[in-house]
Amino acid sequence: MFLFSFSSFSVHFLSGIRWRSSVFIHSVIRKSSSKMSIDINAIGAQKVKSVANGEVKELKSFWEDQNAAVIFFRRWGCMFCRLWAKELGEIAPILAKHNIKLVGVGVEEAGSKDFVDGKFFDGDLYYVENISTYQALGFKRFNLVTILTSLLWKQSREAIAKGRSMGLGGDMKGDWVQTGGALLMEKGGKVLHHFAQTGPGEHMSNLDILKTFGLENEYKPEMANKKPEERGECNTEPSP
Repeated sequence: MFLFSFSSFSVHFLSGIRWRSSVFIHSVIRKSSSKMSIDINAIGAQKVKSVANGEVKELKSFWEDQNAAVIFFRRWGCMFCRLWAKELGEIAPILAKHNIKLVGVGVEEAGSKDFVDGKFFDGDLYYVENISTYQALGFKRFNLVTILTSLLWKQSREAIAKGRSMGLGGDMKGDWVQTGGALLMEKGGKVLHHFAQTGPGEHMSNLDILKTFGLENEYKPEMANKKPEERGECNTEPSP
């Protein structure tokens, strides 16, 4: 006699998802772990538009006269991106003190007003004129299945929990499947570090960013342990 157990099926089904998720993430990391060669001259010529006033600039203008940390966000309404932006605010004064420009770049204009109004990022905000900028930087795109599966990853679950505890909120606007990263640049155009996300919840830690600029001695571990009320965050309904 054939007996069907829904609970047993559910366990095996979810276990299968987690197993495939694990296989997938290791595959992605293997593909991304090799040092990608980027053409910084071509990337520097890519244009971005200011969220604040619509001014168009070439990316290289950010690092021509000073060191720069350029953060490429996935999506303005993404809770993971809002979390990264908030965490960067903890080292923004250190970067400013050492004349290191902090810039945030997005894929599109959609959702940028909410990002600005939420005061998530302590720096200038822009968005690319063409998605080819992200492609030139080696920032991968997920598909519907892999982006949903990625929410099961440990780093994603931890980021979602932290974002919710901080009341960062989120929305469904914009490009769901694009990943981002960062360019840490030395004045004049030398690439100090090129970081590309392997998952939507992954980002460079503040300590790693400061280390890249030789400022690790100014990092304070308690920066990452502030309570939400000490940060002054809003309390809105979150969404990854």
